[in-house]
Amino acid sequence: MNLALWLKRAGLGHGDRPGLGLGSRTLRTYREVAARTARLATSLRERFGLAPGDRVAVAAKNCPDYLELMFGIWHAGLAAVPANAKLHGRELGYILQHSGARLCFASDDLEAAIAPHAPPSLERLIAIGGAEYDTLFRTDAADVWPCRGDDLAWLFYTSGTTGRPKGAMLTHRVLAAASLAYAAEVDPISPGDALLHGAPMSHGSGLYMMATVARLGVNVVPESSGFEAEEIFRLLDAWPRSSMFAAPTMVKRLVECPAPCNPEQIRTIIWGGAPMYVADALAAIERFGPRFAQIYGQGESPMTITTLSKQEIADRAHPRWTERLGSAGRPFSGVEVMIADEDHHALASGETGEILCRGDVVMPGYWQNPEATAATLRGGWLHTGDVGVLDNEGYLTLKDRSKDVIISGGSNIYPREVEEILLEHAGVREVSVIGRPDPQWGEVVVAYVVGDADRNELDALCLNSIARFKRPKDYVYVSALPKNNYGKILKTELRARDIKQRKD
Repeated sequence: MNLALWLKRAGLGHGDRPGLGLGSRTLRTYREVAARTARLATSLRERFGLAPGDRVAVAAKNCPDYLELMFGIWHAGLAAVPANAKLHGRELGYILQHSGARLCFASDDLEAAIAPHAPPSLERLIAIGGAEYDTLFRTDAADVWPCRGDDLAWLFYTSGTTGRPKGAMLTHRVLAAASLAYAAEVDPISPGDALLHGAPMSHGSGLYMMATVARLGVNVVPESSGFEAEEIFRLLDAWPRSSMFAAPTMVKRLVECPAPCNPEQIRTIIWGGAPMYVADALAAIERFGPRFAQIYGQGESPMTITTLSKQEIADRAHPRWTERLGSAGRPFSGVEVMIADEDHHALASGETGEILCRGDVVMPGYWQNPEATAATLRGGWLHTGDVGVLDNEGYLTLKDRSKDVIISGGSNIYPREVEEILLEHAGVREVSVIGRPDPQWGEVVVAYVVGDADRNELDALCLNSIARFKRPKDYVYVSALPKNNYGKILKTELRARDIKQRKD
Protein backbone atom coordinates (compact mmCIF):
# COMPACT_ATOMS: atom_id res chain seq x y z
CA MET A 1 0.00 0.00 0.00
CA ASN A 2 1.51 3.28 -1.19
CA LEU A 3 0.47 6.51 0.56
CA ALA A 4 0.54 8.22 -2.84
CA LEU A 5 -2.68 6.36 -3.70
CA TRP A 6 -4.53 8.70 -1.32
CA LEU A 7 -3.54 11.69 -3.45
CA LYS A 8 -4.25 9.86 -6.71
CA ARG A 9 -7.75 9.01 -5.45
CA ALA A 10 -8.36 12.65 -4.51
CA GLY A 11 -7.21 13.85 -7.92
CA LEU A 12 -9.41 11.39 -9.81
CA GLY A 13 -12.61 11.64 -7.83
CA HIS A 14 -12.46 15.15 -6.37
CA GLY A 15 -10.14 16.98 -8.73
CA ASP A 16 -11.87 20.35 -8.52
CA ARG A 17 -11.55 20.58 -4.74
CA PRO A 18 -8.79 22.85 -3.36
CA GLY A 19 -5.84 20.70 -2.40
CA LEU A 20 -3.05 23.15 -1.64
CA GLY A 21 -3.20 26.67 -0.28
CA LEU A 22 -0.60 29.41 0.00
CA GLY A 23 -1.48 32.17 2.41
CA SER A 24 -5.13 33.10 1.97
CA ARG A 25 -5.56 31.70 -1.56
CA THR A 26 -5.98 28.31 -3.18
CA LEU A 27 -2.80 27.53 -5.05
CA ARG A 28 -3.75 24.24 -6.71
CA THR A 29 -6.69 21.87 -6.91
CA TYR A 30 -6.35 18.18 -6.12
CA ARG A 31 -6.30 17.40 -9.86
CA GLU A 32 -3.34 19.75 -10.34
CA VAL A 33 -1.42 18.51 -7.29
CA ALA A 34 -1.93 14.85 -8.24
CA ALA A 35 -0.79 15.52 -11.82
CA ARG A 36 2.35 17.35 -10.72
CA THR A 37 3.40 14.61 -8.29
CA ALA A 38 2.86 11.94 -10.95
CA ARG A 39 5.09 13.85 -13.40
CA LEU A 40 7.72 14.42 -10.70
CA ALA A 41 7.75 10.66 -10.09
CA THR A 42 8.56 10.08 -13.76
CA SER A 43 11.53 12.46 -13.57
CA LEU A 44 12.85 10.88 -10.39
CA ARG A 45 12.79 7.40 -11.89
CA GLU A 46 13.77 8.12 -15.49
CA ARG A 47 15.94 11.25 -15.45
CA PHE A 48 17.91 10.37 -12.32
CA GLY A 49 17.66 6.60 -12.52
CA LEU A 50 16.42 6.23 -8.95
CA ALA A 51 15.23 2.76 -7.99
CA PRO A 52 12.52 1.74 -5.53
CA GLY A 53 13.77 2.19 -1.97
CA ASP A 54 16.34 4.87 -2.85
CA ARG A 55 16.33 7.86 -0.51
CA VAL A 56 15.56 11.43 -1.56
CA ALA A 57 16.16 14.23 0.95
CA VAL A 58 14.14 17.41 1.36
CA ALA A 59 15.90 20.24 3.21
CA ALA A 60 13.49 23.13 3.07
CA LYS A 61 11.51 25.59 5.08
CA ASN A 62 7.74 25.26 4.81
CA CYS A 63 6.57 25.76 1.26
CA PRO A 64 3.79 24.40 -1.00
CA ASP A 65 6.41 22.30 -2.80
CA TYR A 66 6.90 20.25 0.38
CA LEU A 67 3.68 18.29 -0.06
CA GLU A 68 4.29 17.73 -3.77
CA LEU A 69 7.84 16.56 -3.15
CA MET A 70 6.84 14.10 -0.44
CA PHE A 71 4.00 12.57 -2.45
CA GLY A 72 6.10 12.59 -5.64
CA ILE A 73 8.85 10.67 -3.85
CA TRP A 74 6.33 8.09 -2.60
CA HIS A 75 4.60 7.95 -5.99
CA ALA A 76 7.94 6.83 -7.46
CA GLY A 77 8.41 4.13 -4.79
CA LEU A 78 11.22 6.04 -3.08
CA ALA A 79 11.81 6.99 0.56
CA ALA A 80 11.72 10.61 1.73
CA VAL A 81 14.30 12.06 4.13
CA PRO A 82 12.89 15.38 5.41
CA ALA A 83 15.56 17.36 7.25
CA ASN A 84 15.07 20.20 9.72
CA ALA A 85 15.72 23.44 7.85
CA LYS A 86 17.20 25.03 11.00
CA LEU A 87 20.13 22.62 11.13
CA HIS A 88 23.69 23.67 10.31
CA GLY A 89 25.06 22.65 6.91
CA ARG A 90 27.39 20.19 8.61
CA GLU A 91 24.46 18.55 10.41
CA LEU A 92 22.49 18.35 7.18
CA GLY A 93 25.54 16.83 5.52
CA TYR A 94 25.60 14.09 8.15
CA ILE A 95 21.95 13.23 7.50
CA LEU A 96 22.61 13.08 3.76
CA GLN A 97 25.63 10.84 4.29
CA HIS A 98 24.00 8.56 6.86
CA SER A 99 20.78 8.11 4.88
CA GLY A 100 22.64 7.50 1.63
CA ALA A 101 20.37 9.97 -0.14
CA ARG A 102 21.18 10.14 -3.85
CA LEU A 103 19.25 13.33 -4.44
CA CYS A 104 18.41 16.35 -2.28
CA PHE A 105 15.88 19.10 -2.86
CA ALA A 106 16.80 22.25 -0.94
CA SER A 107 15.49 25.76 -0.40
CA ASP A 108 17.56 28.49 -2.06
CA ASP A 109 19.00 29.61 1.27
CA LEU A 110 19.98 26.05 2.25
CA GLU A 111 21.55 24.95 -1.04
CA ALA A 112 24.71 27.00 -0.39
CA ALA A 113 24.91 25.81 3.22
CA ILE A 114 24.65 22.15 2.23
CA ALA A 115 27.01 22.17 -0.77
CA PRO A 116 30.33 22.28 1.19
CA HIS A 117 29.19 19.35 3.35
CA ALA A 118 27.53 17.21 0.69
CA PRO A 119 28.82 13.60 0.83
CA PRO A 120 30.07 11.75 -2.26
CA SER A 121 26.94 9.57 -2.19
CA LEU A 122 24.80 12.62 -3.02
CA GLU A 123 24.51 12.73 -6.80
CA ARG A 124 22.42 15.87 -7.20
CA LEU A 125 21.49 18.95 -5.15
CA ILE A 126 18.51 20.75 -6.67
CA ALA A 127 17.20 24.16 -5.63
CA ILE A 128 13.45 24.17 -5.11
CA GLY A 129 11.86 26.60 -7.54
CA GLY A 130 14.96 26.85 -9.74
CA ALA A 131 15.17 26.30 -13.50
CA GLU A 132 16.14 22.62 -13.23
CA TYR A 133 13.43 22.02 -10.65
CA ASP A 134 10.71 23.40 -12.93
CA THR A 135 11.68 21.03 -15.76
CA LEU A 136 10.96 18.02 -13.55
CA PHE A 137 7.22 18.65 -13.94
CA ARG A 138 7.32 18.79 -17.77
CA THR A 139 6.99 15.13 -18.61
CA ASP A 140 4.43 12.35 -18.72
CA ALA A 141 2.80 11.05 -15.56
CA ALA A 142 4.03 7.82 -14.00
CA ASP A 143 1.86 5.16 -12.40
CA VAL A 144 2.00 4.86 -8.62
CA TRP A 145 4.69 2.36 -7.67
CA PRO A 146 3.13 -0.71 -5.96
CA CYS A 147 4.77 -0.37 -2.56
CA ARG A 148 4.15 -2.82 0.24
CA GLY A 149 3.11 -1.69 3.69
CA ASP A 150 6.52 -2.54 5.12
CA ASP A 151 8.42 -0.47 2.54
CA LEU A 152 10.27 2.56 3.87
CA ALA A 153 8.42 5.85 3.32
CA TRP A 154 9.98 8.42 5.68
CA LEU A 155 13.37 8.44 7.42
CA PHE A 156 12.66 10.57 10.48
CA TYR A 157 15.89 11.84 12.02
CA THR A 158 15.73 12.48 15.75
CA SER A 159 16.80 15.82 17.16
CA GLY A 160 20.12 14.40 18.31
CA THR A 161 20.51 16.37 21.54
CA THR A 162 22.76 13.63 22.95
CA GLY A 163 24.99 12.66 20.06
CA ARG A 164 24.35 11.91 16.39
CA PRO A 165 20.70 11.81 15.32
CA LYS A 166 19.23 8.40 14.50
CA GLY A 167 16.98 7.72 11.52
CA ALA A 168 13.67 6.20 12.61
CA MET A 169 12.33 4.10 9.73
CA LEU A 170 8.68 4.96 9.17
CA THR A 171 6.99 2.64 6.69
CA HIS A 172 3.88 3.22 4.62
CA ARG A 173 1.97 1.08 7.13
CA VAL A 174 3.26 3.08 10.12
CA LEU A 175 2.33 6.41 8.53
CA ALA A 176 -1.07 5.12 7.41
CA ALA A 177 -1.85 3.87 10.91
CA ALA A 178 -0.76 7.18 12.46
CA SER A 179 -2.79 9.18 9.91
CA LEU A 180 -5.96 7.19 10.45
CA ALA A 181 -5.55 7.44 14.23
CA TYR A 182 -5.22 11.22 13.95
CA ALA A 183 -8.33 11.57 11.78
CA ALA A 184 -10.35 9.26 14.03
CA GLU A 185 -9.28 10.30 17.53
CA VAL A 186 -7.64 13.72 17.45
CA ASP A 187 -9.07 15.90 14.71
CA PRO A 188 -11.89 14.55 12.49
CA ILE A 189 -11.57 16.15 9.05
CA SER A 190 -14.35 16.99 6.60
CA PRO A 191 -13.74 17.78 2.90
CA GLY A 192 -12.55 21.37 2.57
CA ASP A 193 -11.27 21.68 6.14
CA ALA A 194 -7.83 23.30 6.28
CA LEU A 195 -4.61 22.33 8.05
CA LEU A 196 -2.36 25.37 8.62
CA HIS A 197 1.31 24.45 8.54
CA GLY A 198 2.64 26.97 11.05
CA ALA A 199 5.00 24.36 12.53
CA PRO A 200 7.76 22.67 10.48
CA MET A 201 6.56 20.27 7.78
CA SER A 202 9.79 18.32 8.20
CA HIS A 203 8.43 16.81 11.40
CA GLY A 204 5.45 17.79 13.61
CA SER A 205 3.07 19.48 11.20
CA GLY A 206 4.10 17.46 8.15
CA LEU A 207 3.04 14.21 9.77
CA TYR A 208 -0.58 15.37 9.53
CA MET A 209 -0.61 16.27 5.84
CA MET A 210 -1.35 12.66 4.77
CA ALA A 211 -4.52 12.46 6.84
CA THR A 212 -5.60 15.82 5.41
CA VAL A 213 -5.17 14.48 1.87
CA ALA A 214 -6.97 11.24 2.71
CA ARG A 215 -9.98 13.19 3.99
CA LEU A 216 -9.92 15.79 1.17
CA GLY A 217 -8.84 18.67 3.39
CA VAL A 218 -6.63 21.55 2.27
CA ASN A 219 -2.96 21.77 3.25
CA VAL A 220 -2.27 25.49 3.69
CA VAL A 221 1.24 26.95 3.95
CA PRO A 222 1.66 30.47 5.41
CA GLU A 223 3.52 32.93 3.21
CA SER A 224 6.07 33.84 5.88
CA SER A 225 8.97 31.47 6.41
CA GLY A 226 8.65 31.40 10.21
CA PHE A 227 5.87 31.15 12.74
CA GLU A 228 3.99 34.45 13.03
CA ALA A 229 1.02 34.54 15.38
CA GLU A 230 -0.63 37.51 13.65
CA GLU A 231 -0.40 35.77 10.28
CA ILE A 232 -2.01 32.64 11.76
CA PHE A 233 -4.92 34.78 12.99
CA ARG A 234 -5.35 36.28 9.49
CA LEU A 235 -5.32 32.82 7.90
CA LEU A 236 -8.01 31.64 10.30
CA ASP A 237 -10.29 34.27 8.77
CA ALA A 238 -9.40 33.12 5.26
CA TRP A 239 -9.75 29.39 6.00
CA PRO A 240 -12.68 28.71 8.37
CA ARG A 241 -12.58 25.40 10.27
CA SER A 242 -8.80 25.35 10.30
CA SER A 243 -6.59 23.15 12.45
CA MET A 244 -2.91 23.34 13.19
CA PHE A 245 -0.24 21.51 15.12
CA ALA A 246 1.69 23.68 17.57
CA ALA A 247 4.43 23.06 20.08
CA PRO A 248 3.64 24.44 23.56
CA THR A 249 5.93 27.42 22.96
CA MET A 250 3.92 28.28 19.84
CA VAL A 251 0.62 28.01 21.71
CA LYS A 252 2.01 30.40 24.30
CA ARG A 253 2.91 32.90 21.55
CA LEU A 254 -0.62 32.69 20.17
CA VAL A 255 -2.04 33.35 23.63
CA GLU A 256 0.23 36.35 24.20
CA CYS A 257 -0.35 37.88 20.74
CA PRO A 258 -2.45 41.06 21.17
CA ALA A 259 -3.89 40.92 17.64
CA PRO A 260 -7.61 40.13 17.35
CA CYS A 261 -8.60 36.52 16.66
CA ASN A 262 -12.00 34.94 16.12
CA PRO A 263 -11.73 31.57 17.90
CA GLU A 264 -14.93 30.38 16.19
CA GLN A 265 -12.82 29.88 13.06
CA ILE A 266 -10.57 27.33 14.81
CA ARG A 267 -11.41 23.65 14.42
CA THR A 268 -8.57 22.24 16.51
CA ILE A 269 -5.18 23.32 17.81
CA ILE A 270 -3.18 20.20 18.58
CA TRP A 271 -0.32 20.63 21.00
CA GLY A 272 2.54 18.20 21.36
CA GLY A 273 6.30 17.80 21.06
CA ALA A 274 6.69 18.58 24.76
CA PRO A 275 4.37 18.65 27.78
CA MET A 276 2.17 21.72 28.21
CA TYR A 277 2.26 23.14 31.69
CA VAL A 278 -1.19 23.28 33.25
CA ALA A 279 -0.97 27.05 33.78
CA ASP A 280 -0.23 27.57 30.08
CA ALA A 281 -3.04 25.20 29.05
CA LEU A 282 -5.51 27.09 31.22
CA ALA A 283 -4.45 30.40 29.69
CA ALA A 284 -4.84 28.98 26.17
CA ILE A 285 -8.32 27.63 26.90
CA GLU A 286 -9.29 30.96 28.45
CA ARG A 287 -8.27 32.81 25.28
CA PHE A 288 -9.48 30.44 22.56
CA GLY A 289 -12.03 28.23 24.25
CA PRO A 290 -12.35 24.41 24.14
CA ARG A 291 -10.64 23.94 20.79
CA PHE A 292 -7.54 22.07 21.89
CA ALA A 293 -6.38 18.46 21.72
CA GLN A 294 -3.12 17.03 23.00
CA ILE A 295 -0.95 14.27 21.58
CA TYR A 296 2.08 12.48 22.98
CA GLY A 297 4.45 10.57 20.74
CA GLN A 298 7.95 10.67 19.32
CA GLY A 299 9.62 10.12 15.97
CA GLU A 300 9.80 6.39 16.62
CA SER A 301 6.00 6.28 17.04
CA PRO A 302 5.09 9.40 15.08
CA MET A 303 2.80 11.62 17.13
CA THR A 304 0.80 8.60 18.19
CA ILE A 305 1.13 7.10 21.68
CA THR A 306 -1.53 8.85 23.77
CA THR A 307 -4.04 11.62 23.21
CA LEU A 308 -6.16 13.92 25.36
CA SER A 309 -9.22 14.64 23.22
CA LYS A 310 -11.00 17.92 22.62
CA GLN A 311 -14.00 16.54 24.46
CA GLU A 312 -11.94 15.77 27.57
CA ILE A 313 -10.19 19.14 27.51
CA ALA A 314 -13.58 20.85 27.14
CA ASP A 315 -15.19 18.92 30.01
CA ARG A 316 -14.66 21.48 32.77
CA ALA A 317 -17.44 19.93 34.86
CA HIS A 318 -15.50 16.71 35.38
CA PRO A 319 -14.23 16.45 38.98
CA ARG A 320 -10.74 15.53 37.75
CA TRP A 321 -10.63 18.06 34.91
CA THR A 322 -7.51 19.90 36.07
CA GLU A 323 -5.73 16.65 36.85
CA ARG A 324 -6.56 15.28 33.41
CA LEU A 325 -5.38 18.52 31.83
CA GLY A 326 -1.97 17.86 33.36
CA SER A 327 -1.85 14.40 31.78
CA ALA A 328 -1.00 13.30 28.24
CA GLY A 329 -4.32 11.53 27.90
CA ARG A 330 -4.97 7.87 27.20
CA PRO A 331 -3.44 5.48 24.65
CA PHE A 332 -4.71 5.61 21.09
CA SER A 333 -7.04 2.71 20.31
CA GLY A 334 -4.35 0.96 18.25
CA VAL A 335 -1.54 1.42 20.78
CA GLU A 336 -0.70 -0.54 23.92
CA VAL A 337 1.12 1.37 26.66
CA MET A 338 2.93 -0.08 29.66
CA ILE A 339 4.88 1.44 32.54
CA ALA A 340 7.88 -0.76 33.30
CA ASP A 341 10.69 -0.97 35.81
CA GLU A 342 14.37 -1.36 34.94
CA ASP A 343 13.91 -5.12 34.52
CA HIS A 344 11.10 -4.69 31.98
CA HIS A 345 8.42 -5.77 34.45
CA ALA A 346 5.04 -4.07 34.24
CA LEU A 347 4.25 -1.72 37.11
CA ALA A 348 0.85 -1.23 38.67
CA SER A 349 -1.21 1.92 38.15
CA GLY A 350 0.15 4.78 40.22
CA GLU A 351 3.76 3.56 40.02
CA THR A 352 6.37 5.53 38.11
CA GLY A 353 8.63 3.97 35.49
CA GLU A 354 9.66 4.06 31.83
CA ILE A 355 6.92 4.45 29.22
CA LEU A 356 6.80 1.54 26.75
CA CYS A 357 4.42 1.10 23.82
CA ARG A 358 3.72 -1.20 20.90
CA GLY A 359 1.41 -1.24 17.90
CA ASP A 360 1.36 -0.66 14.14
CA VAL A 361 2.43 2.96 14.64
CA VAL A 362 5.85 1.94 16.01
CA MET A 363 8.87 2.01 13.70
CA PRO A 364 10.48 -1.32 12.72
CA GLY A 365 13.90 0.06 13.69
CA TYR A 366 16.64 2.63 13.12
CA TRP A 367 18.33 3.02 9.76
CA GLN A 368 21.67 1.19 9.70
CA ASN A 369 21.84 1.00 13.49
CA PRO A 370 21.05 -2.54 14.67
CA GLU A 371 22.48 -1.92 18.15
CA ALA A 372 20.19 1.04 18.83
CA THR A 373 17.27 -0.86 17.29
CA ALA A 374 17.81 -3.85 19.57
CA ALA A 375 18.10 -1.64 22.65
CA THR A 376 15.07 0.52 21.85
CA LEU A 377 12.75 -2.28 20.70
CA ARG A 378 13.79 -4.98 23.15
CA GLY A 379 11.06 -7.38 24.14
CA GLY A 380 8.86 -6.16 21.28
CA TRP A 381 8.16 -2.83 22.99
CA LEU A 382 9.33 0.67 22.09
CA HIS A 383 11.31 1.98 25.05
CA THR A 384 10.62 5.70 24.87
CA GLY A 385 13.17 6.84 27.44
CA ASP A 386 10.39 8.91 29.02
CA VAL A 387 9.28 8.48 32.61
CA GLY A 388 5.59 8.43 33.43
CA VAL A 389 2.74 6.98 35.44
CA LEU A 390 -0.66 5.54 34.46
CA ASP A 391 -3.59 6.14 36.77
CA ASN A 392 -6.40 3.65 37.34
CA GLU A 393 -8.41 5.19 34.48
CA GLY A 394 -5.57 4.77 31.98
CA TYR A 395 -4.45 8.41 31.84
CA LEU A 396 -0.72 8.85 31.35
CA THR A 397 1.14 11.60 33.18
CA LEU A 398 4.60 12.40 31.89
CA LYS A 399 7.27 13.01 34.48
CA ASP A 400 10.51 13.57 32.59
CA ARG A 401 13.07 11.98 30.36
CA SER A 402 14.81 9.25 32.37
CA LYS A 403 18.11 11.10 32.10
CA ASP A 404 16.53 14.23 33.61
CA VAL A 405 15.31 12.64 36.84
CA ILE A 406 17.11 14.16 39.85
CA ILE A 407 18.24 11.76 42.59
CA SER A 408 18.81 13.67 45.80
CA GLY A 409 19.52 11.84 49.02
CA GLY A 410 18.27 8.62 47.43
CA SER A 411 14.90 10.13 46.48
CA ASN A 412 13.71 10.64 42.90
CA ILE A 413 12.62 14.17 42.03
CA TYR A 414 10.88 14.84 38.73
CA PRO A 415 11.74 18.32 37.41
CA ARG A 416 8.39 18.86 35.72
CA GLU A 417 6.57 18.58 39.05
CA VAL A 418 8.67 21.43 40.45
CA GLU A 419 8.39 23.45 37.24
CA GLU A 420 4.59 23.25 37.34
CA ILE A 421 4.58 24.81 40.80
CA LEU A 422 7.04 27.58 39.95
CA LEU A 423 5.02 28.55 36.86
CA GLU A 424 2.07 29.38 39.09
CA HIS A 425 3.94 32.56 40.06
CA ALA A 426 3.04 35.47 37.78
CA GLY A 427 6.67 36.57 37.73
CA VAL A 428 7.92 33.35 36.11
CA ARG A 429 7.70 33.35 32.32
CA GLU A 430 9.74 30.17 31.76
CA VAL A 431 11.58 27.78 34.03
CA SER A 432 13.73 24.67 33.77
CA VAL A 433 14.73 22.57 36.76
CA ILE A 434 17.93 20.49 36.74
CA GLY A 435 20.05 18.54 39.15
CA ARG A 436 23.40 19.95 40.30
CA PRO A 437 26.08 17.51 41.55
CA ASP A 438 26.45 17.73 45.31
CA PRO A 439 28.95 15.85 47.52
CA GLN A 440 26.46 15.37 50.34
CA TRP A 441 23.17 14.69 48.57
CA GLY A 442 24.37 13.37 45.22
CA GLU A 443 22.34 16.07 43.47
CA VAL A 444 20.43 19.15 44.57
CA VAL A 445 17.56 20.86 42.78
CA VAL A 446 18.35 24.05 40.85
CA ALA A 447 15.79 26.18 39.00
CA TYR A 448 16.77 28.33 36.00
CA VAL A 449 14.16 31.09 35.82
CA VAL A 450 13.19 33.53 33.08
CA GLY A 451 11.35 36.30 34.90
CA ASP A 452 11.55 38.57 37.93
CA ALA A 453 9.87 36.54 40.68
CA ASP A 454 11.38 36.98 44.13
CA ARG A 455 13.20 33.84 45.24
CA ASN A 456 11.65 34.01 48.71
CA GLU A 457 8.20 33.99 47.15
CA LEU A 458 9.19 31.00 45.00
CA ASP A 459 10.46 29.21 48.08
CA ALA A 460 7.18 29.83 49.87
CA LEU A 461 5.22 28.64 46.85
CA CYS A 462 7.14 25.38 46.75
CA LEU A 463 6.97 24.76 50.48
CA ASN A 464 3.22 25.24 50.30
CA SER A 465 2.75 22.76 47.46
CA ILE A 466 5.41 20.04 47.38
CA ALA A 467 7.67 18.14 49.75
CA ARG A 468 10.49 20.19 51.26
CA PHE A 469 13.22 17.99 49.74
CA LYS A 470 11.94 18.87 46.24
CA ARG A 471 12.32 22.61 46.77
CA PRO A 472 15.10 24.23 44.67
CA LYS A 473 18.24 24.94 46.64
CA ASP A 474 19.23 27.63 44.19
CA TYR A 475 17.49 29.93 41.69
CA VAL A 476 19.45 31.17 38.67
CA TYR A 477 17.87 34.03 36.72
CA VAL A 478 18.54 34.10 32.97
CA SER A 479 17.20 36.06 30.00
CA ALA A 480 16.45 32.91 27.97
CA LEU A 481 16.67 29.13 28.21
CA PRO A 482 18.73 27.15 25.68
CA LYS A 483 16.51 25.33 23.17
CA ASN A 484 17.05 23.09 20.19
CA ASN A 485 15.62 23.60 16.71
CA TYR A 486 12.40 21.89 17.78
CA GLY A 487 11.80 24.36 20.62
CA LYS A 488 12.65 21.88 23.37
CA ILE A 489 14.66 23.10 26.33
CA LEU A 490 18.18 21.64 26.31
CA LYS A 491 18.63 20.41 29.86
CA THR A 492 21.91 18.74 28.87
CA GLU A 493 23.29 22.14 27.82
CA LEU A 494 21.83 23.77 30.91
CA ARG A 495 23.57 21.26 33.19
CA ALA A 496 26.86 21.81 31.37
CA ARG A 497 26.45 25.57 31.69
CA ASP A 498 25.69 25.23 35.40
CA ILE A 499 28.84 23.20 36.03
CA LYS A 500 30.97 25.65 34.05
CA GLN A 501 29.62 28.69 35.92
CA ARG A 502 30.36 27.09 39.26
CA LYS A 503 33.94 26.33 38.20
CA ASP A 504 34.45 29.88 36.97
